[in-house]
Amino acid sequence: MNAVGIDVSKGKSMVAVVRPFGELVVKPYEVRHTASELGELANSLKSLEGETRVILEHTGRYYEPVASLLHNAGIFVSAVNPLLIKQYGNNSIRKVKTDKADSLKIARYGLDNWSELREHTPMDTIRYQLKSMNRQYGLYSKNKVTFKNNLIALLDQTYPGVNSLFDSPAREDGSQKWVDFAASFWHTDCVRSMSQSAFAERYRKWCKKHGYNFNAAKASVIHADSKELVSMLPKSPLTKVMVQEAITQLNTVSRAVEVFRSEMNRLAEKLPEYPVVMGLYGVGKALGPQLMAEIGDVRRFAHKGSLTAFAGVDPGANQSGTYEAASVRSSKRGSPALRKTLFLVMTVLLQNAPPEDPVFQFLDKKRAEGKPYYVYMTAGANKFLRVYFGRVKEYLATLDIVE
Repeated sequence: MNAVGIDVSKGKSMVAVVRPFGELVVKPYEVRHTASELGELANSLKSLEGETRVILEHTGRYYEPVASLLHNAGIFVSAVNPLLIKQYGNNSIRKVKTDKADSLKIARYGLDNWSELREHTPMDTIRYQLKSMNRQYGLYSKNKVTFKNNLIALLDQTYPGVNSLFDSPAREDGSQKWVDFAASFWHTDCVRSMSQSAFAERYRKWCKKHGYNFNAAKASVIHADSKELVSMLPKSPLTKVMVQEAITQLNTVSRAVEVFRSEMNRLAEKLPEYPVVMGLYGVGKALGPQLMAEIGDVRRFAHKGSLTAFAGVDPGANQSGTYEAASVRSSKRGSPALRKTLFLVMTVLLQNAPPEDPVFQFLDKKRAEGKPYYVYMTAGANKFLRVYFGRVKEYLATLDIVE
């Protein structure tokens, strides 16, 4: 019975092996994340007498190459939530925080929770790629909002309200009509310096060049409104450079977001649960792949409660003696990326209000009871995950039977 505690960091790890009753089998030593050293580590662990289990923290992406290589070598690997390790064994008034001490602490945690350790199963290539791409998609989406707000703030000083001139949806490449318009007419003087007829002709040619429908009445409204606007920045080469560069940055990141969205959907189509997930109300080609990326293989969860706990939308409990709290906050200790996606799904349900959908019925019921926004949104996310778990797991079970 060998508990191998591995404290993982970037590029290297600290390894310690402990047996019951505090027997130190292998003193903490450093292993770099190279194929040769990790291979040597796997061989040395397989040579130990008795059953061997490796315990490491589920932190970032640093642990993945270690866990994957040891798993492929036939060694039992368990990736544990870092919070469980942090809360374990704090029975000393001394505060020691070193990689060696942490590796020993992880190993002792493994011994005390030996029967409850869950084996780590690396995601297949498609799921791994999908999750990695989803993280990039989230980053670029966040940057898109930042660049968009920056451009609007800048245009408020040159052409106030230009972002509200058109309500055309974004194109497949991420471009938007108001952004394209601002690239050509970046200052109010670019419009009001011309006569109405001259601007209408210029606007017509611009619409033809960019593939937009021309509307003479719209051109008249834009020209008339431009005369009433107040610009804080002058029409100068410096101002034009600032606006044009802001537009270039926004268009670039918008294009990247759409590329990631398309590729994520292409990858998700290869997963067996794709038709079931896409059949859930509120899930489209954007949110569906995000859900599958963050949840992964639903069969790795023992029951519905495991999935809701993973998402951090599980209801808490606060009871002692005769006291029992009527309302307890959710744990929020799971995946923040998954919670964000779930809230977007709940928003779609609220906007469309499908009367026959069970998740919306539950969501609307909680809202009608006067529950606060975050309470009924979290409750709806919990309900949605339970439906997701049941339908996807049942569908995957039928596929296993057919195979």
